[in-house]
Amino acid sequence: MAAHNQILDTYGSIADKSGEMLNAARSSDWDRLVALERDCRALATTLRRLDTGPERPDDNYLKRKAAYIRKVLADDAAIRQYTEPWMNQLDVYLGNARQESRLRQAYDNDPDN
Repeated sequence: MAAHNQILDTYGSIADKSGEMLNAARSSDWDRLVALERDCRALATTLRRLDTGPERPDDNYLKRKAAYIRKVLADDAAIRQYTEPWMNQLDVYLGNARQESRLRQAYDNDPDN
């Protein structure tokens, strides 16, 4: 049962981090979002190590685990609402920069210049 508590604590920590990630995304704090995502990934690694046993979980454990997973998934969907427009904007910016770089290279290699 101690393992179940540790697993649920880890799920709870991941759910807390996903909430922090959502707050960072809402405030466009991309550096914080990346740092929190890194923390969340480390917790997920811990969870994979812990949540391997064939122990039979009780209904309360399963309900709490499912609630944490639903919260993380909901936070992830909400985070995407903030990050996808930002990523699209970044793609446009990087695309423009690449195009400008190609134009410079083309004109720098032009023997008539």
